[in-house]
Amino acid sequence: MTEHNVDVFIVGGGLVGGPLAVVLADAGLRVLVADAEKSATAVAPTFDGRASALGLAQQRVLAAAGLWPAIAPLAAPILEVRVADGASPLFLHYDHRQLGDEPLGWIVENRAIRQAVLQRLNDHPRALLLAPVHPLGIERDANGVKARLSDGSQVRAALVVAADGRASPTRKAAGIGVTSWGYGQSALVCTVAHEIPHGNIAQEHFLPSGPFAILPLPGNRSSVVWTEQTKLVPSLMNLKDGAFLTELSHRFGDFLGKISLEGPRFAYPLSLQFADSYRAQRLVLVGDAAHGMHPVAGQGMNMGLRDVAALAERLVEAKRLGLDIGGADILERYARWRRFDNLLMLMVTDGLVRLFSNNLAPLRLARDIGLASVNRLPGVKRLFMRHAMGLVGELPRLMRGQSL
Repeated sequence: MTEHNVDVFIVGGGLVGGPLAVVLADAGLRVLVADAEKSATAVAPTFDGRASALGLAQQRVLAAAGLWPAIAPLAAPILEVRVADGASPLFLHYDHRQLGDEPLGWIVENRAIRQAVLQRLNDHPRALLLAPVHPLGIERDANGVKARLSDGSQVRAALVVAADGRASPTRKAAGIGVTSWGYGQSALVCTVAHEIPHGNIAQEHFLPSGPFAILPLPGNRSSVVWTEQTKLVPSLMNLKDGAFLTELSHRFGDFLGKISLEGPRFAYPLSLQFADSYRAQRLVLVGDAAHGMHPVAGQGMNMGLRDVAALAERLVEAKRLGLDIGGADILERYARWRRFDNLLMLMVTDGLVRLFSNNLAPLRLARDIGLASVNRLPGVKRLFMRHAMGLVGELPRLMRGQSL
């Protein structure tokens, strides 16, 4: 039997677990990543049609991990953001020039991030990616972690990190519960090509069924996130391309000229959930395994990368001081750091969904006045813009552009 002896065992090598593995390996820790998906499947166009919004601070994390050079050519900078409530003439407008020269963020297809992660993990001397492989059992005690893997090998580590998504088998096996609720909504996701350049402007329109987002991609392409009542989604997904495009065009409008579908369509049910605890003995949760939110504010990936930066800082600091990186005090410091921040963002996104996903006249009026008011208050608007860029709060070193 092959036995792997490492410092950190990460379950899940996707959008959060992958960057975490690279950052830790760059800092000198030995890392093993077990991912349940075959690598070729995870980067196929049919696997995940979503694109992620990355704030400036989160882009710094990917840059620190050496991932950005491969991602940058496939990323579209966000220079402006326009938010409107349905057909209301009142709106909120962000312009990056109000803060400086840096973009407000970037839109990147998830596949591009996965490709960059895969390349770096496969080339890294201190990281080992096993895929498709999953744990058959994980034993944790005061002395360390021992796990049996589906490829017949065994891994010993000081710490196991659950980065295996919302359903997280690792979290469940540890007996950590979650609090969750659904919204009766699903996100229809697709990519469209259009005649007129988007000008690197991200658009979000709040409709009674939920937000409708048009996110710029490189070239004359945009990622569409169309939130709809879940009960209506099967019929929309079953439409032929022409009929689907007609329905999409009613919501998209003609401001970018004629549009056409590029690639397949995807549907994802939307919900909120958070883990009862971010840690257990020699176990810590990151990303969707710890928290999952509605995409209304485009912060899901950003909060996951905040977890990466915070956990990496705690672990690398402990390693350099000769401490046990799986020690309860180290993991508790990470959990305290991240839990409040994540819960606050969960509350914000939940409130936005409930406020905007309806057509009640008094709430419509309050929303419109609120958007217009923020738009006319430069100081408040700049604060909101900095928050969207990931520059507000107690930032880990990587998010401040500093090395570990």
